[in-house]
Amino acid sequence: RPASSPEHQAPLSVQTDRTSMDTSWLTSGPDGGQQQEQPGSMMQQPYPGQQQQQQQQQPGSAPMAGYGAPPPNAANYSNNPMGYGTSNTAVTPQPYGQQHAPQTNMQPPPPPPTPPQPVVSNYPARPVSRGPSMNNGGARTPPPASSNNAAGATTVRRSNNSSNSLNRSVSMSGAPSNSKQQSNNAGIIVANRAADEETEDGRIRNREASTKIRDAWIYKQIRARQDEFTQYKQGHLFIGTWNVNAKGKEESLASWLCADWHEHGLPDIVVVGFQEMVDLNAVNVAVENKSQSRSDFWVRRIEETLNSRQNTLGDPNRTYERFGHKYLVGLLVCIFVKHPHKPRVKYVETDSVGVGVMGVMGNKGGASIRLQFYDSTLCFVCTHLAAHRENVAGRNADFANVFTKTSFEIGAQAVEEVIRLGSMSQWAMGAKSVGVSDHDLVFWFGDLNYRVDESIPTERVLELSKKNVLEELIEHDQLNIERAAGRVFPDFEEGALAFRPTYKYQPGTDLYEERPDKKLRAPAWCDRILWLAQEPGHVAQLNYGRSELNISDHKPVMSTFLVTIKDVVVAKRDVVYREVMKMLDTYENNSLPMVSLDRITLDFGEVRYAQSVTLHIVITNTGQVVAQFRLVPKVDEIDLCKPWLSVAPTYGMLIPGEKTEIELTITIDNATAHRLNTSREVLEDILILRLENGRDYYISVTGKYARSCFGMSVDELVLYTDPIREVPLDPILRAEKYDLNARAAMCVPKELWRIIDAIYERGLDERDLFTAVGDPDEVYHIRECLDTGAAFENYNVHSMAEALTSFLSNLATPIVPVSLFPTLDIDAQNIQAFTRKFLEDMLPVPYNVFIYIISFFREVLLHRQRNRLYPAKVARILCNCL
Repeated sequence: RPASSPEHQAPLSVQTDRTSMDTSWLTSGPDGGQQQEQPGSMMQQPYPGQQQQQQQQQPGSAPMAGYGAPPPNAANYSNNPMGYGTSNTAVTPQPYGQQHAPQTNMQPPPPPPTPPQPVVSNYPARPVSRGPSMNNGGARTPPPASSNNAAGATTVRRSNNSSNSLNRSVSMSGAPSNSKQQSNNAGIIVANRAADEETEDGRIRNREASTKIRDAWIYKQIRARQDEFTQYKQGHLFIGTWNVNAKGKEESLASWLCADWHEHGLPDIVVVGFQEMVDLNAVNVAVENKSQSRSDFWVRRIEETLNSRQNTLGDPNRTYERFGHKYLVGLLVCIFVKHPHKPRVKYVETDSVGVGVMGVMGNKGGASIRLQFYDSTLCFVCTHLAAHRENVAGRNADFANVFTKTSFEIGAQAVEEVIRLGSMSQWAMGAKSVGVSDHDLVFWFGDLNYRVDESIPTERVLELSKKNVLEELIEHDQLNIERAAGRVFPDFEEGALAFRPTYKYQPGTDLYEERPDKKLRAPAWCDRILWLAQEPGHVAQLNYGRSELNISDHKPVMSTFLVTIKDVVVAKRDVVYREVMKMLDTYENNSLPMVSLDRITLDFGEVRYAQSVTLHIVITNTGQVVAQFRLVPKVDEIDLCKPWLSVAPTYGMLIPGEKTEIELTITIDNATAHRLNTSREVLEDILILRLENGRDYYISVTGKYARSCFGMSVDELVLYTDPIREVPLDPILRAEKYDLNARAAMCVPKELWRIIDAIYERGLDERDLFTAVGDPDEVYHIRECLDTGAAFENYNVHSMAEALTSFLSNLATPIVPVSLFPTLDIDAQNIQAFTRKFLEDMLPVPYNVFIYIISFFREVLLHRQRNRLYPAKVARILCNCL
């Protein structure tokens, strides 16, 4: 909420005189009754919105804890039950490569300032290098069908044969979402069990949908007033992660797990994750024969450390209890909660997702645990992602898989509590499980395996790491780069990297691995801790560092957080509930619902490939009673709309005079483009908006596809000399304009020739060719030039290269079909025979394209000293594209 809203007028960490509370405050017990709080519990916070004039911010005072500032000084509180230390220094989330000076002389926190902008907006921009002048004036023409390829290439063959091969659809998601229960991406079908009922006067009603929509609206109203019945407490959370490299005996863990207890006090929750607690060999991955014993070993070691006599001092309120653990081959995550909080922990569930060998094995993946702590839901995900410095895309994919596949079966009762905390979709779907994103606080940690970008040589990374000169390394950290580009960990935050890279060390030493008999690896911050909060101000990182334990080739990493936890006062929530129900009953007791739509026909106009176009419909309740609406599938269909159309929200409830918008978005992906190009689909659809206990409204949706060469097959592209945008989609009009039985007009698509010719003429010497990322806007304009026949402007060579790989990757039919994949291991004895058979089995047009591309990259490799592109990288690029 903005700082000007009434809810933000009072500080969250100051006692109120509502009940003359002190540190012996009362909380609601598990059964809803009042429970006397025990020593060691979290400090009570007032209800936001009360005592709005209390403790206004003084000049020079520090920002409130939870908005990137230190916690309140323990000296300001008596009988400090949370174990705050005497230090008042904090580590806060920062833009990469920047450090803020520690803040000292803390006073009680003033009212919160306006929340900061998302961290992603502060990422350092990667410089875009401009290549030589590029100006395709049309002087050159594609090679004729009878010509040969570059020197040394096989003769190009011609064909008029258009084959129907594998239809490959590539779907890229910028932000993973937990949508396993949805039938498609169009939206939620709110009623999927009960049938619609039609009354004698023609009205239609679905009781299941009506009940769900009504309850969802009630919960929404109650959540909007949650500050009236919620008190906020602050507690400490410790997270540690360590890749132990299958080592570990009886070394002390205190320097890691208890390193900052003297500074911040005992944490209320301790979460620890391990990676490679066993060797990741084939036997362990297949049968997990050692995982159980090593998991028990590490859990016992943690319990002994946390509950040692030195830490507990004989006080049972300083002890910790384990509330669950989960292992997956070499992964382990376990959670410990301080004893006084035991009655307020419930709905503890675990899950694991393997993404390793064949995409399912547990040598890589995630182990997760979730729980409800007081009235906040917390989720902890420990992962070990794909290795190797160049495999950034693999790590991104592993993150997306773990994020989307992780699911906790917590049961209907627990889901209802999640609903009351604001997850409307869970109620509408009737699910008994929750995903990662359905929690108030999410912490993601482990050996994420992101390295320092390959643009910095290994020797340079070693030199800077040993000197503790980190700015250049942080700027080129792969995780920072990928997050800044929005390709991984969307909306997650991470603190500043103020410690040396944690990998790779000589085991048993504090020296980076440089022994002659070992492979030289660039040091990296493989081990990380990130977090995601529904309310960003509810998490403040107090420190983020590493331990110097040296038994492994990784250093342990740890972080302590100050988290804001919700605690609902049940009696006050019941009062709010009764008020909401009284208001609702007033409207429901009048007459039938009536709504108006500002339009029922939506023309999206021209829609282009890989772009989204959005229009809105405004629904107004013009009647005197509550109106419930929902979108329903057409007769004999199960989906609300066609796959290329998405709608949100798909249901809602309006009180008289209230308005809301329905957002409709058309997105042309690769699969849709292929269906449009083959005349199996048109951009036309009809949506049915049903008014509960009322009439149906029919919404017409139309659009026109601006045809693109992306998403087409090369067999069709070689038929046309005109720009593809001028080729009609309608097969009848196309047959009138072109002789579809004629021989192919070209040996390779003109679009492929144009873009390869542009790179050949201007960019073969460009540094990091086919490795550096292009400008998305330029890639879009290059695609438009290919589709319309317009001349290329002075575009960046890297953008041209990215457009080329995107064109090849998004063909409707891949150049190399599955039927030609090798079935035997290729070695020096059989590679020549396999290659000959491979080329002989290719269809004519894919054969021409394959030879043309290989010839082009042979020419590119002649300039490898300047463009830094080598055969191994070319092989990876072509495997992905072809």
